[in-house]
Amino acid sequence: MKQIPSADAHVHLEDLELDEGNFRTLVSVLQTLIEELEQDCSLDEPGRLRQRLEALDCLEAHLPNGQAQVRDAESSQEAELHHRAEAIYARLEAVNYTIYRTIRRDIQRGAGTESLLQWVIASAEDGHHASRASGERYDYLDELISGVLEFEEPCTGVAELPPEMVFYQPTPARHILDLIERAALTERDVLVDLGSGMGHVPLLASICSGTRSIGIELEAAYVNCAQRSARALNLTQVTFIQQDAQVADLSSGTVFYLYTPFTGTIMRAVLDSLRQEAMGREIRICTFGPCTPIIAKERWLQATGTVESNRTVIFRSLLFPTGR
Repeated sequence: MKQIPSADAHVHLEDLELDEGNFRTLVSVLQTLIEELEQDCSLDEPGRLRQRLEALDCLEAHLPNGQAQVRDAESSQEAELHHRAEAIYARLEAVNYTIYRTIRRDIQRGAGTESLLQWVIASAEDGHHASRASGERYDYLDELISGVLEFEEPCTGVAELPPEMVFYQPTPARHILDLIERAALTERDVLVDLGSGMGHVPLLASICSGTRSIGIELEAAYVNCAQRSARALNLTQVTFIQQDAQVADLSSGTVFYLYTPFTGTIMRAVLDSLRQEAMGREIRICTFGPCTPIIAKERWLQATGTVESNRTVIFRSLLFPTGR
């Protein structure tokens, strides 16, 4: 297959001031990109998911809002490019939609683990998603997961954040999959995501490991979206609760996840609650992002590996005597 043109290798349309010279450059860039994508028939093969997603990203990078800027749209060369780009985009999206629909149906009938993970592995550059799990950027796996989970936008507005609450960002999918693998989650576990947002972590944990998952989230609009996704996928082992993590019931959790959902006194209160839970049983706390070095200072916790802010870290509690 030809190498998909990098989004950085061409002039972006939005960076061009459309004088006559730049306009000719714009047309030339579009022509080259579109011709390369039209000639690459391998992109229609279902197994080329990653390459197809890269091609779609490349189109979007060159065509603001997925559409070419054109002049005299009724008859110009630019109008033709516009229509050809739309056709490529629709063709590639249709192939992906078929894949997402198949995975969703497998999840609904309880066969989601194998169905989803085979696409994750097949689409990875080296076949091992965990080896690439570093940094906070998003990649093709997030496009795959978004297509499968099919989140709906919140029906109501998102409330203004209280002090010490952190703006919501979903955990990159490769980190969630890395976490599921390294934490060795099983059906015996109960994963509690503190600050679960729209539910990416609880949903994927349940799909990929059969773990019972609970998402605790203060923002009601996010909770509603997560609940709708769980119902649509028939995930009965996933629960979402609209609640302040400081007062939440944590008694059923065996594994707790935090992607820096809050700071300061809220973080302190939640850590104190988790410490209290660890007095009666061994628990694991999994973290990602800026909260990791803060939690690493807790003397009642011990990291199971290297502490890295750009990768999920798993801590085990030390307060409950083993063998009891």
